[in-house]
Order: sequence, then C-alpha cells, then structure tokens
Amino acid sequence: MATGITKREQQSPDAISARDFYDEDLPLPSEGAGTEFAYPNKAHVSDILRPADRAFLCLTQGGAFESPTFSDNAFVLDDNFFALKELAQSGRKATLFYLDPPYGTGLDFHSRDLEHAYNDRMGQAAYIEFMRRRLILMRECMTDYGSIYVHIGHQMVAHLKILMDEIFGPDNFRNLITRRKCSSKNFTSKQYANLNDFVLFYSKGRSYTWNQPGVDAEDGWVLKEYPRVDEFGRRYKLVPIHAPGTRNGETGMSWRDMMPPPGKHWQYAPAKLEELDKAGDMYWSKNGNPRRKVYWTANKKRTLSDYWEQYRDAHHQSIQISGYPTEKNLDMMKMIVGASSNEGDLVIDPFCGSGTTLQAARDLGRRFIGIDASFTAAKATLRRMRHGLEAMGDYVNKRKADDEPKFPFMKNGAECTFYTDSRLYGNYKQEIDALSLI
Repeated sequence: MATGITKREQQSPDAISARDFYDEDLPLPSEGAGTEFAYPNKAHVSDILRPADRAFLCLTQGGAFESPTFSDNAFVLDDNFFALKELAQSGRKATLFYLDPPYGTGLDFHSRDLEHAYNDRMGQAAYIEFMRRRLILMRECMTDYGSIYVHIGHQMVAHLKILMDEIFGPDNFRNLITRRKCSSKNFTSKQYANLNDFVLFYSKGRSYTWNQPGVDAEDGWVLKEYPRVDEFGRRYKLVPIHAPGTRNGETGMSWRDMMPPPGKHWQYAPAKLEELDKAGDMYWSKNGNPRRKVYWTANKKRTLSDYWEQYRDAHHQSIQISGYPTEKNLDMMKMIVGASSNEGDLVIDPFCGSGTTLQAARDLGRRFIGIDASFTAAKATLRRMRHGLEAMGDYVNKRKADDEPKFPFMKNGAECTFYTDSRLYGNYKQEIDALSLI
C-alpha cells in the first residue's frame, strides 16, 4: 500500500525514514544503485557486438543468389541474433522495433494447419540471456530518436522490465501497456481468468518520434466525457485551470485577486485566462471557482491510455488472418507504427511470425525488415505479403492435406524480398526452395 507521503513531507522532521530502522550491519544500497540479473554464461556486451562472418542468399523463383547483406523491404529466414548482428555491422538504423517474442510458457505452438511453428521451453536464466543478447543488438540498431515495443505475457513481463531498464535505462521507460487479448475464457482453475498480455514501451533517449495516436470515440463515451451542452448545442466538459507545482513567473501570479491553490500554478498566464473568459470559454461555479470549457468536435480522436481493450486477437470468422498461432491484431500494429515512426522510416520486427508488423509498415509507407527462424513463419509472412490473407472461417473448414490455397499475386507483393543465411540454405535447401516459390 502506498504511503501517500509527498516530497515536501519527506523533508520534514516528522517524516520517518526507512533507513532509521535498519541495523548498521544491514545497510540499504545507495540511492543511485542500479539492478541487473546475475546468472552463469552472461555474455559481455563486447562479445555480443563482436562482428560475425555470415553470408546471405537472395531467394527468387529463378533460384538463389549470393548477397553480401539483405535489403530493406525484406523477410530474412535466420536466427535473429545473426541477422541483427549484420544490421549492426552494416550501420543501418531503425526508428521502430516491435517484437512479439516467445513468452516463456513452456509450450509448443502450431499453426491452424497443424504445422509446428516454434517451441517455447527455455529455462528462466536461458530465456533472460536469450532476450538480453538480442535487445542489446536492437539498441545498437536504433536511431537516437527510436523506440521499441516488446509484446509479452504475464510469465516474463517482470523479468523483461528489469532487463530493459538495464539495457535502455529506467529513464527511457515510457509505458507498461495492458492489452485485452480476448473477450472471455472458460476457466476452471483456482485463479483469475487470464485475459490480458502486456507491451513494454521504451525509447532510446529522451527525444523520440511520437505521433499522438487516437481512436474513434463511441457515442456513449462522448456523452459521458462531455456531459454538458451550451446554447448552441455544442458538447463540452470542464477542466481545472491550474496544474501541480509552484511557479515564480506569470503563471504563479494573482489573477482576478485569486492565487493558484497551494502547491499549484495557473495553466496559462493571467492575460490568456482573461482572453478565455472574454471568449466565453470559462465556467464560473456558484462559489466563484473558474474552470475551462473544452469542446468536443467530430474530428477529435479518443486519446489512448495504457489499457488497450480494442485490439483483441481474431475472434470471429470474417476476420482475415494468416493462420499463424500467435498472430497479432493488424489495427494495433498500424497504430504502433503510426505513433512511433514516420513515412520512409525503417521498422524492424525480429520475431515477425506471420508478418503483421511488415504489412502495417508497408501499408503506412515505411520500410521494413522481418526476421524469423521458423519455416511456418516464413510461409505465413511471404504468403501474407505477396498474396494477402484468408478469412478466419476458411481455416475452420477442413482441407485436404495437399490442397494448398490459391491466392492472386498482390500488386505490391514483389516488395517483400526473401533472404536466408547461406549456412541454413545448405542444410534445408529443399524446404527453402519451396518457400521461394510462394
């Protein structure tokens, strides 16, 4: 339970310090001490960033061609550790990373066609180090104004929060977002139903790309949030004209013989407050308390909070999907890409699964790179980017084992070039050649 003690109260001799109760033999860490994980085989950062000798192949319907690296607007079939190393060595920088890595569930995952997608069975320390090495490389590949979103379940969200504080710095933490992933669950265990997963949002520095996202507001929300109506029929709400914190400038001065409440300041200089009042945009209570009118307009969007309830996984038969087991909501990905990158920026998804991030980036005019080591992910991504998606109901209807769905080739499908690691191609030539024909 929070104590509610303010900073001013903490400086008072009446406030009790936790340090007063500790024995000298059990001192607390210093105020500036950070935290980090300790476990065997924790790699040094210099070893993680050490250049690797890898060669890549560009796969086309005409065959495999050697390539010193991979281009933008591409899918790369490879362990993302080595693909990220190549990006770091080439000096390319992304404005946005989004990743939906394994959650540490201890389970195996299959597509709707029952193809094995990936296993999620690493132990705790192995999982943390697996993610740490890749997150360090991602930070190396980010622009100074870049951001990263890590989509994760309840199993490892706390561990990744500590890990990302270590790598990106606690001052660059922006949000722990809760996403409602499903509508309901038939749940019989002796615990609460698991309806949410989480997104850790960090920036590389204090200044970062940000385009304020919003969603269309429902009628019920507008009526609740803007409950008043003026003589012209315009809906509005009332907001305070002061804000926390004292100021010594104009916003800390008297206005109409009133001072801001203790510990606060005016949101605007007195001259601006006077303008608002003359324009009729101020409301005065019976007690003489002023508040500002904020009007609702049809082009306004509802600002998103850190609880996303509208971006649930596919839940009815008409929604188009790839069939990949952990596919995320396309509208959510478009919102993230739009909020944290601009047209022409590079967006990277190193666990790209079915390619939802790549589609969102392409649809919004961004460059993109997707990486995954799963053949099922490669098939889902290339099919999505080159041919489109199927309605969810099409996966429910049974198909013959050899009945591959036929799709038209999309106009912009050729933009998604297919690459793989040359060593991987040597071991899986037949399977990779089949993917190149999608």
